[in-house]
Amino acid sequence: MAKKPVTSRSGRFLKLAGMTASVASEYAGQKARGLFRTVDDEGAKSESYTRMASQIADTLGEMKGAVMKVGQIASQTQDFLPKEFSEALEKLQKEAPPMPFEVILEQVESELGKPVSELFEYLQETPYASASIGQVHRARMHDGTDVIVKVQYPGVDESCDSDLKQLRMALKLGGLLKMPKETVDLLFGEIRERLKEELDYENEAQNLKIFGEFHKDQPWVIIPTVIDSHSTRRVLTLELVEGDHISKVTPERYSQETLNLIGHRIFTIMADQLFRFQCIHGDPHAGNFAYRPDGTIVMYDFGCVKKLKPEIVEAYRKALISALEEDYSSLDQHLIDLGARVGSQPAIDEAYYAMWRDILIVPFVDDEPYDFAEADIHKQVAAKTSTVFKYLDSFKPPVESIFIDRMIAGHYWMLKRLGVQAAFKSELEKYLQA
Repeated sequence: MAKKPVTSRSGRFLKLAGMTASVASEYAGQKARGLFRTVDDEGAKSESYTRMASQIADTLGEMKGAVMKVGQIASQTQDFLPKEFSEALEKLQKEAPPMPFEVILEQVESELGKPVSELFEYLQETPYASASIGQVHRARMHDGTDVIVKVQYPGVDESCDSDLKQLRMALKLGGLLKMPKETVDLLFGEIRERLKEELDYENEAQNLKIFGEFHKDQPWVIIPTVIDSHSTRRVLTLELVEGDHISKVTPERYSQETLNLIGHRIFTIMADQLFRFQCIHGDPHAGNFAYRPDGTIVMYDFGCVKKLKPEIVEAYRKALISALEEDYSSLDQHLIDLGARVGSQPAIDEAYYAMWRDILIVPFVDDEPYDFAEADIHKQVAAKTSTVFKYLDSFKPPVESIFIDRMIAGHYWMLKRLGVQAAFKSELEKYLQA
C-alpha cells in the first residue's frame, strides 16, 4: 500500500524544516569538531556529506514535487553539489513510488469535472509510469482510442516556491552551496522557471504541438498527439504511442545497423533543436525516449523545454568551433559570453582547456565510427574533476546554457547504452557552418 503523500503546504513545510534542521545540525557538529578544516580527514568529511545527502534524498523522494525535481536536476549538475550528493540524489531518477489510486481518481474528476466512468471506458489502476511531479495511467476513450493520462500530484504546484526556498536553505546551512549568492539566485531562478512551466500541463500540451510541428518532416520522430477534450492544467491526456524502452533494445530485435541509424537520428534531433529550432527538450533521460526496430524514435514528456536566446546558441556554436580548431583564447571569450567563465578573472591556461578539449571532443574529430559502447568519457571527466578546484573562482554554473549541457550529457548516455557506432564529425560541421 502506497504511503499517503504530504500534500498540504504546512505539512510539506514541516517535513522540509525537519530535514533542514537535521542537515544544519550535522554540518555544525562536524565543523565544531574541526573536520572541515583538516586536509587529512577527507574521509570523515565525505561520510558527513553522505549522511546529509541521504537525509535530503530520503525526504525529497518521499515528498515528490518540486524538491524532488530539483534533486534530479542537481544529480545531473556536477558543479552544483559535492559528488556524495549527486550519487545519493541519482536514486531519485529511478525511484518514484506510486501515488495511491484514490488520490489519482480524485484529481482526474476534480480537474475534468466528470466521473471517471463518463470520461473513459477504463482507467488502469496500475501506473504506466510515475515520476517526480506526476503519474501516468493507461486508459481507453469511449470511442476506442487508447491513451495515457498524466495526472499531477495534488499540492505540488502550490508548494513549489516554499519547497524551493526550504531546499535552498537546507543546502546553504549544510555548507553545500559553494558559489556566490548571485550565481545561486540565477541557478534557482532558472530551476524555478522550468518547474513552473513543467507544473503547467497546458504549457506541456502546447510544447507537444510545437515540437510535433517542428519535426513533422521527420517521419521517424514520433511525438504523441494531445487529446484537448481531456486535458487541463493538471491532467494531460495523450494518444498512446508505444515503443521499446532502452532496456528492451536487444541484439535479437535491433541489428547494429539499426542502432547506428538510431544514433544518427538522436544526434540530428539534438542538433536540429539546438541550432535550428533554438528550443530544446530539456529532460533527456532514458524514460523519455522509446525505440522501434524500424529505427523510429518516440519522444515523451515535454514539460521541461528550454527556449534558448539566439546569442547563447551563437556563443555555444563559436565555442565548439574554437575547441575543434584548438583556438583557446577565442574559446575563453566565448565561454565568458556563455556565462560559464567569470570575465573579471585572468585568462585560463590553454593547457587546461586543451586537456578538457581532448577528452570531450573525441566523437567529433575522426571520420571513423566512434564506439559509444566502449566510451569512457564520463570516467575521464571524473578523473580530472579535482583540477576544477584550481580555477574555482574563474568558472560558474552557466545558467543560460545549463540545459544544453544537460541535454548533451543525457544523449551521451543514451548513445552509450544503445551501443551506437557512428562518426559525427561531418554532421556536426554542417551545423557549425555560419
